[in-house]
Amino acid sequence: MRRLLLLRHAKSDRPAGVADHDRPLDERGIAAARLMGGYLARHGLVPDRVLCSPSRRTRETLAGMAWPAAVKVVYEDRLYMATPKTILSVICAQDASAATLMVIGHNPGLHETAELLIAAGDVALRERLREKFPTGALAVIDFAANAWRRIHDRSGRLDRYVTPRSIAAATS
Repeated sequence: MRRLLLLRHAKSDRPAGVADHDRPLDERGIAAARLMGGYLARHGLVPDRVLCSPSRRTRETLAGMAWPAAVKVVYEDRLYMATPKTILSVICAQDASAATLMVIGHNPGLHETAELLIAAGDVALRERLREKFPTGALAVIDFAANAWRRIHDRSGRLDRYVTPRSIAAATS
């Protein structure tokens, strides 16, 4: 079995004169990254490998999660504003040593990749994901495949879909 965690970067700022690639997280985004990191840790969703877009907002999202040192992090240039085809090619190129893989990236590509891969799972969660994949959103997709190269369109089952807002609402 393979498990894929697709995480959209947390809420970012749009300072004047700053290139898109260099946009930082805003205060809400910093808090959301910590919240998502805590959620992942509490639920045992610690990946073997993280593939992260090199943009500042994705790197800051990753840093806000405070992963154990054993988690291998790869900054992948191709994930910056990538299409679903590119995201899937990066995922499929991973070796079998990572049973659980996290991709931290951007919309619309990340949202479209989740929709492309999911064939089964809770219908209400699938509908929520289809409607919106906001900043900080996490989709956990399981695959029956024994290698990343074997995953393909509509081969995954949505295990969970959470957002910083849904986690905050559940804990208040």
